[in-house]
Amino acid sequence: MVRTESGARFQVDSSALQEQMVALIRAFGLHRTDITPCGQTMSVSEAHALMEISNAESLSQRELGERLLLEKSTVSRLVGQLEERKWLRRSRDERDGRIVNLMLTARGRKVSERLGHARRRRFEMLLDAIPDSRRAAVIDALATVAEASKRVH
Repeated sequence: MVRTESGARFQVDSSALQEQMVALIRAFGLHRTDITPCGQTMSVSEAHALMEISNAESLSQRELGERLLLEKSTVSRLVGQLEERKWLRRSRDERDGRIVNLMLTARGRKVSERLGHARRRRFEMLLDAIPDSRRAAVIDALATVAEASKRVH
């Protein structure tokens, strides 16, 4: 049995990890399919795709899938949705026609900027709600969970 700084007691096992992950997913709103945790009307996958393409200026469809850890068919559907919303355009690579490059449209850049602002604000508010003395530990714990998740994926 472990007691946290907040006084909570819990057993350190897979059930406790599952319980806390589910609580985080729900509290953060990651289980919602129609809105991002920062309040934007789009799926979390669409938000992540916009973020990655925006950060890279141009990205191949394959690279987007690698960054998002999504299967080729899932990325294809996701890109189709973004294209349908007129947030990105696809083009064949001039040197290798098998490669599909993705670029944000002007509309997509505006949506991405709005999303980035909302995301920064949400994380600022979240960080402000964590006591200063625990912030580094929280970030370290999240990094540890992310790395472990990649290894068992």
